[in-house]
Parts: sequence; C-alpha cells; structure tokens
Amino acid sequence: MELYLLRHGIAEERDSVKYRDDSKRPLTPEGVKKMRQITKGAKNFGVEFDLILSSPYMRAKQTADIFAKGFKALETLRFTRNLEPTVSHSHLISELNQKYTAKCHAIVLVGHEPFLSGLMSRLLIGTQELQLDFKKGGLAKLSLESLTQKQCARLSWLLTPKQLRQMA
Repeated sequence: MELYLLRHGIAEERDSVKYRDDSKRPLTPEGVKKMRQITKGAKNFGVEFDLILSSPYMRAKQTADIFAKGFKALETLRFTRNLEPTVSHSHLISELNQKYTAKCHAIVLVGHEPFLSGLMSRLLIGTQELQLDFKKGGLAKLSLESLTQKQCARLSWLLTPKQLRQMA
C-alpha cells in the first residue's frame, strides 16, 4: 500500500478578526496558482491513487479539490475530521483500516502541520521525534505492507513544492 501525504497550499495568514474560526481560512490566490502547478508536477511524476482523503478545513478542502480536478478524480475525494490538526493519529489510522485499506492501493491524505509530519514520523520510526521540514504544498510517499499504530512504513520520497512545480 502507498500513502501520499500532501500538505495544504499557501493559506491566508491567521487573523482572529477576519477568520475567527481558523478552519475557514482559505488558500491565497498565489496558493491556488502554485497548487495547480504542484498538481501538474505530481501528475507528471507519475503519482497514482484510488482515494483522496482530506481535512474538512477550508484550505485543505481547496487543496484537495485542486488536486482531484487536476487528476480528473473528483469522485475519489472524501473528507474526514480525523485529518484535522488536533486529532490523534490513532483515530485516522483506525479509520483508514476500517474503511479504506482493504479497498485501496494508494491513498492521498491532505492535511496540516504538524499533524502530517507527526504521522509520517510515527509510521516511519514509531514515535513523533523525527524532525521533518514539510512545506506547504509538499508531497511525501510512504510505502507499507500494512498500516499499524506503530512503525510500519518506508519513506519512498519527500518532494518540496518547488521541486513539484519544476516538474509541471
């Protein structure tokens, strides 16, 4: 099985007046433009998947939508609260195992930092101690035999947004 971890694109700055609810912060126009290029780069790099699972936060939803449209795969897009920034990784892992791992060969997870790098660390080394610089719009590929609550994955690659845009 393959897990692709995609960090949402460049979003509006935190602003407690403009965005009282942080989950409503959208991508910036630059974030939208770069995400389209990142998507094109991922497609040219050969990324293939069965499902896109995204955080319901606006910036992640927009990122997932751009990614799905770029791959002509809107029908594969689903949302889960288990990709919200404050949720435990174990909830997401349980959901993936209960609903998707038996049916899917490759899943794209669209979310936030530090949730995604923490998940990556947990799956790679069994703890959240691995320090990763996972930029907005970055994409990682993990390979695994089965998804467990501890060390179970191998890092295939981690690409920066700049590298992905260069492949567009």
